[in-house]
Amino acid sequence: MSDPTLITLISIGVTFLFMLGVPVFLVIGYWVVGCSFVLGLTLDNMGAELLNVFNKGFALLAMPLFILTGDLINKSGIARRLSDFAYACLGWLRGGLAMASLGACGLFAAISGSNSATTATIGSMLHPEMIKGGYDERFSAATAAAGGTVGIIIPPSIIFIVYGFLMNLPISDLFVAGIIPGALMVVGMQVACWIICRLNGWGILIPLQLNRVLKTAFGAWLGFFAIGLVLWGIYTGKFSPTEAAGVTVGFCIIAGLLSHVITRVLRLDQSRTWDKKSYAQQLVVEGFTLTQIPGITMRSAEITGILAPLIAVSVVMQQILSLLGAQQVIGDFVTSMGGYYAVLLTAMVIVFFSGMVLESLPVTIILAPILAPIAASVGVDPIHFSVIFLVGASIGFITPPYGLNLYVASGVTGVPYFRLLRYTVPYLVALISVWLLVAMVPDLALWLLPESR
Repeated sequence: MSDPTLITLISIGVTFLFMLGVPVFLVIGYWVVGCSFVLGLTLDNMGAELLNVFNKGFALLAMPLFILTGDLINKSGIARRLSDFAYACLGWLRGGLAMASLGACGLFAAISGSNSATTATIGSMLHPEMIKGGYDERFSAATAAAGGTVGIIIPPSIIFIVYGFLMNLPISDLFVAGIIPGALMVVGMQVACWIICRLNGWGILIPLQLNRVLKTAFGAWLGFFAIGLVLWGIYTGKFSPTEAAGVTVGFCIIAGLLSHVITRVLRLDQSRTWDKKSYAQQLVVEGFTLTQIPGITMRSAEITGILAPLIAVSVVMQQILSLLGAQQVIGDFVTSMGGYYAVLLTAMVIVFFSGMVLESLPVTIILAPILAPIAASVGVDPIHFSVIFLVGASIGFITPPYGLNLYVASGVTGVPYFRLLRYTVPYLVALISVWLLVAMVPDLALWLLPESR
């Protein structure tokens, strides 16, 4: 049997395993091992490449730290306070609570860097409140899923770290480039949310009161400080992304411990009410104790244990794809589309449809090394393309049949997966519109970058 036939059979086999729900790491791993034997590569080669990835992967240290940050801010109560501030600002608009949940997703993403953590945290907190406020439960769950898409765009971003590592780009520049596009994604979804809520009459209006805004802003100062600390440190060059992640973890631990002590001492009521006449929240006992930190850390370590081997084995996968000439074939196809805009649009279409069946990490690992050099060859700025690529990958979180955020939202809200799909359409339209805008206007990604770049 010829080598191409064997590789085709191996590819069909691992695709079948993927459809059965086998973890992506094992699917890619089986494919790498099988193709290595066919091509005459030794397992020593694969082992050496895997070790080499981690030996030169200082930037990857930021990944587990930002994952831990997401868990810490959830447990510390910072996420809840940020959502309260967002509602105080937007509750006077029709659909204000839903819009506030999208704003809270953006604020949470600015500390955690994770899409699924953003969806799970904000969805579990605000879905019950939206149901009480008269929102359709399907729309509420879809809103949490859509809001989570900004988790990998607004810095810090775990996937930007991976992209920068793979493409040898400065991660701090990638973080800065994601600020404006991420904010536009939030605003675009809020506009779509406002239109849908206005058409359906959903939401309980509360008056816009300066004292309420200031009170909730003061209550959320720890979250604002954490966001400012990360962005200031990276933008000014005081911290590398890895150092910023370490500083943020330290800050969140201190904030969580202090929150627990303060709320315990004050004996705050654990009830939480929302009504038509007033916005009233009695704070729960928040934070965590020293004895709870190992458990929080272990959960973050489990997620890192899934992501890190996948990144490593993907490097070997890229090596094999190069030997097979796959990158050349795809590159020739995209390049044949024509000039700047034709190549850019073709790459976006490939990313979009890939995101429908794969999570953003495999999409980035497989396609970024192929598409980024082609885009650069027609004059697309590498940082600009990274933002275009990852905004497209983030949209895949709410596109069936994969739609990871839809599964997460379904899990935390109890709304069946297929019942969410109808209400994701307005958010998809908004996100695709922003995506096209970012692609056509490079300054939206590049404007905040240092002039010395």
